[in-house]
Amino acid sequence: MSLIYRLASRNLFHDRLRFIATVVGVVFSIVLVTVQLGLYLGFGRVVTTMIDHAAADLWIMPLGTKCFEDPSTLDERRRFQALSINGVAQATPVVIGYADWRIPEGGTSPVFIVGSDLRADGLLPWNLVEGSLDALAIPGAVAIDRSYFDRLGVSGVGDSAEIRGHKVEVRAVTNGIRSFTTTPYVFTTLDRGRTYTGISANKATYFLVRISPGADAESVRRGLKANLSDVDVLTTAEFRDRSRSFWLFGTGAGFALLAGALLGMIVGTVIVAQTLYSSTKDHLNEFATLRAIGSSSVYIHKVIICQALISAVIGFCLAAGVGLIVIAATADTALPVVMTPTLTLVLFLLTLAMCVVSAIAAILQVTRIDPVTVFTR
Repeated sequence: MSLIYRLASRNLFHDRLRFIATVVGVVFSIVLVTVQLGLYLGFGRVVTTMIDHAAADLWIMPLGTKCFEDPSTLDERRRFQALSINGVAQATPVVIGYADWRIPEGGTSPVFIVGSDLRADGLLPWNLVEGSLDALAIPGAVAIDRSYFDRLGVSGVGDSAEIRGHKVEVRAVTNGIRSFTTTPYVFTTLDRGRTYTGISANKATYFLVRISPGADAESVRRGLKANLSDVDVLTTAEFRDRSRSFWLFGTGAGFALLAGALLGMIVGTVIVAQTLYSSTKDHLNEFATLRAIGSSSVYIHKVIICQALISAVIGFCLAAGVGLIVIAATADTALPVVMTPTLTLVLFLLTLAMCVVSAIAAILQVTRIDPVTVFTR
């Protein structure tokens, strides 16, 4: 193997410009795939941020709800019907909807209202950096994320604005609760959420069900579905999957990201294949000499594949460095590029496979070599 590696490395490094072009092709390809798949994972996480942070074992929602941001309503009596089911400890109403935030200096900005009962486990703001949850009980109090200060025309706790003609005051500030739609989240109490979204006092968007200790979740779910009509009853995992499926594939965003990743792989494979083919063609006499002195086809194939693997490892290491820079640069954006250990391993194996597949053209060229040609030079 040491001799195979020596032959492969010398073939690669003999023409440094060609080798650099190969590595650049691999780096470009893997960075593109990394960004596309990282965005795919990041998008999948961002679209379920609210679902992941809600205190719910089961979700009761209007029939056919596609995602969390789908603001249909339920009648409050459904909540009392749910509470009558054995095993249901809580059924907390949550109100969501869009509204206009009137900036004090003039102008408006659309916001996404999330209203929940402060006295019960529901959907409350997290990652608080200023103020407190208790402060939301103050009349007109709201919580927003500090990343939206400029858009909403505020600078921190104590600043005020208007929603639907009602004065609101920032009493709590979060960090990192960003919306993938770029519409700022505004957290408030249940009653004010209804007022700001124009929903009737006896309506809610979701009922977040908490199950009693020791109760069987599936039994409770069956009881809810049997006693409530025209609703969906989903577990948190099911609602999360439904939302991701809608945003990733119902809107076409997921297909676009996956198509970009596929394009990156194709570009990288073509570049590496072209380079390996050219390198092999330039060294046909050397390979013919190896055949003439008794080297098997398998041995020569190993040399070519080793060239591909060397290119893959070097290219992946450089691409990983660039990928880390991209991940750090997008960490605080509305749609971060996410990298996991599993994805890193997949990308490494993908790089190896891509380069090995690229070696096929060079291998086919070598298999047509006639060892006699070395004696005609």
